Amino acid sequence: MTTSDDFMTLLRHRYPNAISSKQAVDRLLTLIHDRLDLVPRQVMAATSVCCDDVNVIERPERAYEMLGPFTMGGLSGFPFAGLTGMKAFSHHVPHDGALFIFFGPHIGLTKDDRIGEIYRVGQENSSPCCGATTAAVNTLLRNEILADRVDELDYQQHTLEQILLREKDRVANAGEPLVEATEVIYEAIERRIKLLVKRTLFPARYVVLGGGVVVNGDYDVGSFFAPRRFLCLDAKTGLQNDWLTDFTAIPDRL
Repeated sequence: MTTSDDFMTLLRHRYPNAISSKQAVDRLLTLIHDRLDLVPRQVMAATSVCCDDVNVIERPERAYEMLGPFTMGGLSGFPFAGLTGMKAFSHHVPHDGALFIFFGPHIGLTKDDRIGEIYRVGQENSSPCCGATTAAVNTLLRNEILADRVDELDYQQHTLEQILLREKDRVANAGEPLVEATEVIYEAIERRIKLLVKRTLFPARYVVLGGGVVVNGDYDVGSFFAPRRFLCLDAKTGLQNDWLTDFTAIPDRL
């Protein structure tokens, strides 16, 4: 029988800096309070994570202390809401508050160390996680992705395929193509989020960006977060403060 400690060993082997989603939210709110002197109800949150229901089911309770979230992400977490979505979200912030944007793809990990799968509530068999990324990788490896093909009937999936096609050799030659594809998609999400932020005029002074890979465990394990980026942008001065080191150093609450 796999224990929680056994699972954490498997998780840390793949994602050494991973923490629980609950810990991630606690650390975020601590940083915002200590650095910006703001409470959660002064923070308008947006998410650019996959629309998979598991990411809603496993959303930490304290995340609901913030306003929102405004949903920017579609399949695999890519910010399909685009510039219009970012502009709309930016105007929902309290006048004395800040904006927080959480972004990144997700990947499953079962308690028996199967990457890209999870056991969901009420199901006897595991299923893909992220299913969209898995499907895109399989299509890529079968050489079935056509360059520049983006059909409006499956726009989001075809967009993911185009992202992976541009890094075909990197994904196909990896020891675990799905894991590598998740990294490729993370990089694409971060680039797009930064571009959308750059093109948006924010009425609030502070915009906090938190990016990483969400790791979903089985239904009785929960979700985890491997941080890659934590920035605080000061819209008034134009300065960027890197919060990643401080984020990872915050002691967890008992």
